[in-house]
Amino acid sequence: MISGLSRRKKRIVWSSSLTLFLVIIIAAVIWNEGESEEYLPGQEVEGLTSRLMRELPDDIPAAHFENVTEQAGIDFKHFYGERGSRITEDMGSGVAWIDYNNNGYQDLFIVNNSGSMDLSAEEFENSPAHTMLYRNNGDGTFTDVTAESGLKVRIHGMATAWADIDNNGYIDCLITGYGQNHLFKNNGDGTFTDITEQAGLSGKDGFWAGASWGDFNGNGFVDLYITGYLSYFEIPDVAEIRELQEPPSINPSVFDPIRNLFYVNNGDGTFSEMAQEYGIANAEGKGLEAAWVDLTGNNLPDLYVANDVTDNMLFRNMGDGQFMNISYQAKVADYRGSMGIAIGDWDGDEDLDLFITHWIAQENAFYNNLWMEDGQQMLFFRDEADRYGLGQSSLDYVGWATSFFDFDNDGRPDLYVINGHTNQNFKNPKELIAMKDQLYWNRNNEEGFYEVSPIAGNYFQEEYVGRGGAYADFNNNGKLDLFIVNHGAPGVLLENRTESDYHWLQVQLTGTESNRSAIGAKLRLVNRDGAQIKQVGMQPSYLSQNSLVQHFGMKNSIVADSLYIQWPGGTIQIFTGLEANQRIMITEGKEEYTAWKPGKND
Repeated sequence: MISGLSRRKKRIVWSSSLTLFLVIIIAAVIWNEGESEEYLPGQEVEGLTSRLMRELPDDIPAAHFENVTEQAGIDFKHFYGERGSRITEDMGSGVAWIDYNNNGYQDLFIVNNSGSMDLSAEEFENSPAHTMLYRNNGDGTFTDVTAESGLKVRIHGMATAWADIDNNGYIDCLITGYGQNHLFKNNGDGTFTDITEQAGLSGKDGFWAGASWGDFNGNGFVDLYITGYLSYFEIPDVAEIRELQEPPSINPSVFDPIRNLFYVNNGDGTFSEMAQEYGIANAEGKGLEAAWVDLTGNNLPDLYVANDVTDNMLFRNMGDGQFMNISYQAKVADYRGSMGIAIGDWDGDEDLDLFITHWIAQENAFYNNLWMEDGQQMLFFRDEADRYGLGQSSLDYVGWATSFFDFDNDGRPDLYVINGHTNQNFKNPKELIAMKDQLYWNRNNEEGFYEVSPIAGNYFQEEYVGRGGAYADFNNNGKLDLFIVNHGAPGVLLENRTESDYHWLQVQLTGTESNRSAIGAKLRLVNRDGAQIKQVGMQPSYLSQNSLVQHFGMKNSIVADSLYIQWPGGTIQIFTGLEANQRIMITEGKEEYTAWKPGKND
């Protein structure tokens, strides 16, 4: 009995009893929490911090994007039939803005997934879900020219990336997907020819995702990098997995990775696959997107790879035909579910920063480039998503396509994020969970970004399963518009109708000694508000390609003091006193440029 124990032993017994009592209480609380309803995105839960939430300031722009898909003549529906709960059916697809016929207007190419893996060969070949090419008519409308162009492709499609591979003046088309990739040559007469085999890109079966063009050695010909996603060759029976909310067949962690592909342009219309030789095969990564961008100032593009549930990779281009893996020392080896990549100088300090979209509850990453601050010539980034308004606001979303773009022309890069779940709808597992997209306004260097989606138009109040997205000024009015690919739903064209009196300048480059598409060219524009830097083709979004025309918001400046261009081949050109509110076309090596102004050249 306790009464017969010493005072010291009594204290031990009482202490032990109290500890046991507390353990029982805590266990009961945990048990009760486990029995409670599962947290759903967007719901308020006591104990979850909201200290980083911020109210919109008074000086926000009148952001507005209008859904003009129908009146523009675009009739695109992604996917055909009933999804079969397989990851190959759920990850795509992308879109590209390109001027395929060189008439000065941005045309639209959209990738599709032609349907379930259960479709028979005949059903697949007759699927209404195929890639589509829309010609821009120059009056705000588009014409479907898919059939006559030769780009009617049925595929479990993922990405598209365009570049002039042979420097003949016409931009060519690449499509990736599950199975074989496809390369189409632009014949210059409105038609395309499949040259996959003769170009050396055939014979690679796999689950291929992001694609990016870049002239890695500055020889004037664009090279191609394609990310390999998963080893997915055994197709599970849908009857065995349908009723699971999170079946293993849609979980990337269940599958092994496959290596990436690097096609070096031989300069004769053919390519040699050399990812292993150059040390950039990324064999352990589950690659979804990749970007070529010069982050180190040697005028050769480095390579950043966004991997799903594996470490992201940053390969520094050493300029001697070799790449160095600097992912860990640069602090960007991000082990999260990485999908989309946005690259831009958000704070005007003349170095490029990275934004990466992630899975739900992981927060999107905002890697602020500290290269200039370090002073030791070591590339170094810090994830400051929470500090600048891009962290907590993304917790309830699964992010995909994203890019920096100046939607109000104030000279500061804003940001869009396309969202949509990978989990199935619990009530209807044939569908994925839909989400809203997000639009962020860049206010200043101290506060960063504010989400303005609630005031940006009706579309941003609707929910879709978003995937690909890209921007362009499709109607040549000096405002950047968006096209979004939604899984299992219509694609959407959003016209930018933001009220703004700010000025703008667009620059379209054509290489001569450098690659014709000018991919990799670096631009530095200076006006009274500071300097802006850009690189052609550096933002792959997710499986998508933005317009190659470079857009600069000029705020209140009616003249750009100077425009500095460094071409991939090393040539430098400087132009001064450029009038705002026009597009200028610059050809490498020529001192004169051609100007185009809205209302005067139509």
